[in-house]
Amino acid sequence: MAWLETVVCSSQKKVDARFLRILNAHQELKRRQEGCVMAWVARSVDGQPLFLVQSLYKSRKYMKNISKLVADKLDSEHGPLESFMSGPPLVGIFEVDEVTFLEQFQQSEN
Repeated sequence: MAWLETVVCSSQKKVDARFLRILNAHQELKRRQEGCVMAWVARSVDGQPLFLVQSLYKSRKYMKNISKLVADKLDSEHGPLESFMSGPPLVGIFEVDEVTFLEQFQQSEN
């Protein structure tokens, strides 16, 4: 079973564009790692500094290792992500069937 990490967070005022660039950098680094199936960021459509960050990993072990690598490598450059947030993020970790999960996206494209 794959692990889906879902984070909903909001940035402080006037740092939302920088925060989005940093989130995208985090997701790009994750995508380059073995064990990360997909990783993406989406911004709220209403203009609020609200972000959805999701990552799909092959296992819990990959999630832990990749998350640590990303934090170690990128937090030293810009500081912890929490320093850009206006409050604590809402975080959920879900176990999903990787094949079934990915098929949902393929079917919607047809």
